Amino acid sequence: MNDLSGKIAVVTGANSGMGYATAAALSDAGAHVIMLCRDKERGQDALLKLKEDPHRSLDLILCDLGDYSSIHAFAEEVKRKYRHIDILVNNAGFISLDRQETKEGVERQFGINHLGHFLLTMKLLCRMKEGSRIVNVASGAHKAGRIHFNDINLHRGFNVITAYSQSKLANVLFTKELSLRLKNRGITVNCCHPGAVATNMGVDRKTGFGRAITRMLKPFFLTPEEGAKTAIFLASDESVRNITGEYFYKCQIAQSSRRSRNPYLARKLFHLSMKMTGISNNRTQRRTRKQVL
Repeated sequence: MNDLSGKIAVVTGANSGMGYATAAALSDAGAHVIMLCRDKERGQDALLKLKEDPHRSLDLILCDLGDYSSIHAFAEEVKRKYRHIDILVNNAGFISLDRQETKEGVERQFGINHLGHFLLTMKLLCRMKEGSRIVNVASGAHKAGRIHFNDINLHRGFNVITAYSQSKLANVLFTKELSLRLKNRGITVNCCHPGAVATNMGVDRKTGFGRAITRMLKPFFLTPEEGAKTAIFLASDESVRNITGEYFYKCQIAQSSRRSRNPYLARKLFHLSMKMTGISNNRTQRRTRKQVL
């Protein structure tokens, strides 16, 4: 990896899985890593484990990506403590077999996987400058997805595949649209498919449901360290410093679904996301006429 000394990185979902592996790799390369974690105990355990290497520089700030007020508080604390953000890795993910809602009443997979990261990113943009990088961890599941604009919260016909694939398609569409809006500022935005990774994302932490299945399938899946490689590559490698708006798999540009490359859908989702999160259309984030055309 390139030397990241002096860089400040934010990694969401940094207490376990790919987020933990990403935080470890970026801090090993010299970056100061802000770990965004929802659970205080798990976050502190991960921080202590990472700090067993005294050369690592890390900070833990708690945030629930399913709660807008928590996201606002996180962003304000980051802005108070840090003058710049060089890397943002939107890694945290949520999946559930049953329909759940965020604090704001949004279907939870869309609310956390997309809207939570959308709001977080938009709130941190003021601390980003030319050369900053945004990496959205998407999924190959986006290819089965569509954005249900007439029922975004999936009150009708909910199932885990419909909900998760919608949220992952939203990750790719967000990447495409935001990359256009930030191109003149020299901030790159890319997304990636990590592959089939053995993590605890689908495990119910209260009941333990799904843990046995995850354990059984683990030998057939990538490790979190292997799954995190492409996100780490996008966050740090010099070869992609001027590439933006792309979908990567195995550290190479890959073709995302035709629906994910539809600029009309990307704009429509962006405007809906601004409305749902209460973000104003700041001039610095608007498209120019040339970009629209």
